[in-house]
Amino acid sequence: MTTLQLTDNIYPTLNLHDSVETALQLMDEFKISHLPVLSEEKFLGLIAEEDLIESVKDKTLEVFQTNFIPAAVNSSNHFLKAASIYNLYQTNVIPVVNESNEFAGTISGSALISAMGNFCGSSELGAVIVLEIERSRFTISEINSIIESDGATILHLNVSPHPLPDFLEVTLQINKKEVSTIIATFERYEYSVSFYSGEELFENELSSNYNNLMNYLQI
Repeated sequence: MTTLQLTDNIYPTLNLHDSVETALQLMDEFKISHLPVLSEEKFLGLIAEEDLIESVKDKTLEVFQTNFIPAAVNSSNHFLKAASIYNLYQTNVIPVVNESNEFAGTISGSALISAMGNFCGSSELGAVIVLEIERSRFTISEINSIIESDGATILHLNVSPHPLPDFLEVTLQINKKEVSTIIATFERYEYSVSFYSGEELFENELSSNYNNLMNYLQI
């Protein structure tokens, strides 16, 4: 999905001749911290509420140009680029521009979060497993082989930095809820499993076997 496809255009824009009061009123009305400022359809930057809050209300945005934030994504970028802008500038509105820096629209924070959730497979049923792996040991093929050996499929795989520089944190979402045999296989291959969610069939079987034994002894 490109940023243009994710554009929802639910927020207004400002121009250099708009007053501080107008900008603050719109930010309050739409419950956002930033708004894009345009000049003849060209994107100039985002203006932040915190830069205006203590200012004289009848001033125009023209005097704040040095405060404009050059936070925008190209309309042909993958939508994950918008997530980078969202995190970098802590803004809940992401402007989208074309190759000529002409304003194409905005992406709201809620639309971005929804897209990220779909991208991560949050709507899929299954379990999550988090591994801590030495960088030198990380091989997707082996991890996938372990998952598939239990008849499961990886729906989503994410690799993120670990506090220890020689390690990675690998998060797997799989299409099975029962994970005990998979966890056991990972541990047999000396993988460190730091977190998992799902049903634990081994514990359920032990509990069932224990109850059956107690019933047998009472006969």
